[in-house]
Amino acid sequence: MTLQTITLQIPEHIYERAQQVAETTDQPLEAVFLHELENAFLPPLPEDEEAELSALSYLSDEALWTIAREQMPSPRQERMQVLMDGNTKGTLSEAEYQELEHLVEQGQKLMLRKGKAAALLTERGYKVTRESLRG
Repeated sequence: MTLQTITLQIPEHIYERAQQVAETTDQPLEAVFLHELENAFLPPLPEDEEAELSALSYLSDEALWTIAREQMPSPRQERMQVLMDGNTKGTLSEAEYQELEHLVEQGQKLMLRKGKAAALLTERGYKVTRESLRG
């Protein structure tokens, strides 16, 4: 990926919010801005997925921590790895390829939920770090 450099004047309130997120999540400020820019240009989610993510804002802090710490079950992770290896080798049947696509989609949805839960916790003043996500 080729990176481009731009100079951009940012209102103070946006800069301060990004700085707060960077400190809370233990990330460089540049990573926070890049993440937000990438999110701004992603295609919109399907309505049902958007509604599910929006509903997370009504959950308790405890429920959000549970979601933020959620992991794909080990058997699914292992199966996905086997299928990914087969895909790399070009040995998957059509049914296995469909299964891989389904598992990848499940993983992506899980990551979206986890990310939204972590973002809401950060907005609520919690410091979300790798350590805090381990439970």
